[in-house]
This record gives sequence, structure tokens and C-alpha cells, in this order.
Amino acid sequence: MRFASLGSGSQGNALIVDAGDTKVMVDCGFSTRMATARLARLGAAPDELAAVLVTHEHGDHVGGVFAFARRHRLPVYLTHGTHAVASRGVAALPDCRLIDGHTPFAIGKLEVTPFPVPHDAREPVQYAFADGQHRLGVLTDTGSITPHIVDVLRACDALVLECNHDHALLAASRYPAALKQRIGGRFGHLENGQAAMLLRQVDTARLQHLVAAHLSHENNRPDLAARALASALGCRDEWIGVADQEGGFGWRQLR
Repeated sequence: MRFASLGSGSQGNALIVDAGDTKVMVDCGFSTRMATARLARLGAAPDELAAVLVTHEHGDHVGGVFAFARRHRLPVYLTHGTHAVASRGVAALPDCRLIDGHTPFAIGKLEVTPFPVPHDAREPVQYAFADGQHRLGVLTDTGSITPHIVDVLRACDALVLECNHDHALLAASRYPAALKQRIGGRFGHLENGQAAMLLRQVDTARLQHLVAAHLSHENNRPDLAARALASALGCRDEWIGVADQEGGFGWRQLR
């Protein structure tokens, strides 16, 4: 199994998980043209995908999903709450398959485990993926850590983990007070220290890859995110991957 990102941040998100004969995209906050170009950069194409999975209805995650799926005739997996909000005003919906946020399901060779997260959306989930040998956990939009999140991500071979902001940078930013409260609240986004705290609660013995994701351009820096996660693992900062808005990150292989 391997995984890569088309881009990560407030201007658009998409992740590819590849289990050989089965490739899926998680979210698509890019136009069809841009998503296709970014897939090509990874040596992939839309017709190789088996499905698009949606985490929640915010535009940087779902903005391009329906047009992309309709163009390439792909099924879209999402919760009932996300579907109810994201489908408003969308004509000729593609093949939408409603999921239960607590119930695993299979797509080809991948076992997909959705799990609910505290975020300011209708029925948001994140996902873990397994191919029978390895497990990848993805957590990119949550304001706080729950026991269930810890349980799902307890023993992964790879993690893509939100490090949205640094507490001090957010406090000193030009953002309005209400927006700061939303971002830093329990239904907002993970701060570097919160992400590090999660790492201290899970088993990282099998961890081959750790990537900090969904960094705020205004309220975080790659070195701060890497330092926080490295301190929790007791490793060098350089071992931590950091996804960015323009490049995402290239393929990471699980062995």
C-alpha cells in the first residue's frame, strides 16, 4: 500500500490511497482540471480510481468532488449528513453511496474504516485504510481528540495527521476573535501540541511514515509542526513529513 497527497491546506485537499488494484481518492477540493493535472504529477490518472471518499462538506474538501466524480463516473462515499448539505444545488449527482460513520466497508482490496470526529460540519468523518498487511490512518479536520479516535488510530503503519496551527501564532494573528475561537475550539482544527498529544496515546512501534497535514499558511510553520511531532516520537525533526498546499507530498510506500 502507498499514499500521496495532491495538496493539503485551506485552499484544497485531496489524498490518494493505492493498494495495487484499488486506488481511492479522499476528498477533492480542486477543480477537475487541477485534480487531473496533480494526479498526472504522481503518475496516476482519474480512470485508475475506484471511488472518491468524502470527509465532510467544507469547500476545501468537497468543492471539486461531484464534478470530478460525474466526469469520470466514480462512486462517491459519504455520510448522510454530509450528503444532505453538500448535495444542495448540485445537479445530476453522481453515484452517491451513503455510509455509517461507525461501520467499516470494503472497496476492492481496501478495508475502509470511517470514524466520527468533532468538527463544525454536519456529520464529519475521517478514515483509516487497511490492505490486510498495513494500516494507514488519516486525521485532518478535528478540533479535539476523542477516545474513539485514539482507538481507531491505535496501531498504524502510517499517519497523516492534522497540525493546523500553532497556539501562539494563532493568538497573535490578525484573525477576528470569533474566527480564532472557531479554529482553536473543540470543533475546529488540531493545534501542533494536540497532534503531539495524540501520538503519545497511540502505539507508534510500527510507524513507517508520519506526515503533518492541513497546516495553516497564516498560523503555523512547517518547522513548528515537525518539531512538535518529533518531540512526541523522540525522533529527528527531519523524519517528519510535511504536506503543503501546492505540492501535497509524493508517494510514500508501506513495506
